[in-house]
Amino acid sequence: MKIFKLLITMAAFFQFWSPDADAQIKVGDKVPSFSLPDQDGKMFDINTVLGKQPLVIYFYPKDETSVCTKEACSFRDNYQDFQKYGAKVIGISSDDVASHRKFADHHQLPFTLLSDTKNDVRKLFGVPKTFIIPGRVTYIVNKDGVVVHTFNSMKDGEKHVQESLDALKKMQ
Repeated sequence: MKIFKLLITMAAFFQFWSPDADAQIKVGDKVPSFSLPDQDGKMFDINTVLGKQPLVIYFYPKDETSVCTKEACSFRDNYQDFQKYGAKVIGISSDDVASHRKFADHHQLPFTLLSDTKNDVRKLFGVPKTFIIPGRVTYIVNKDGVVVHTFNSMKDGEKHVQESLDALKKMQ
């Protein structure tokens, strides 16, 4: 009986913490419309860039944390390669505009950071959580607004950059 209760408890736990796989944006899906403030406090509307260039949209947990900083700095260090492919890099987390401004200034980040304080866009994309930590997922989007590649890794932030560049190269 104790094992049965334990199994029921574990099933409820994983159901509560696991993402709904059907809700997550997948390869072949169109990017949903959204607007969020950037690190300068200006509203950024995704519809202003759709159809004009490829997009690299990456969701990350928090400014100035170890893996997130390595990931952002890796995007920065490879920024010229993204420009070579004509891609716009967009980072999204729940940090506020002021935090993004400090983060961008501190690490000299040349790309757009968007503030999703209510996690509305994170939910719109179906970005999964790991327990209570917001997920780290990157979406590569073609000029038509269609997702052509996704990459999900909490621990290897820098690999998001290589995965993005590889996907952009295949789009050429």
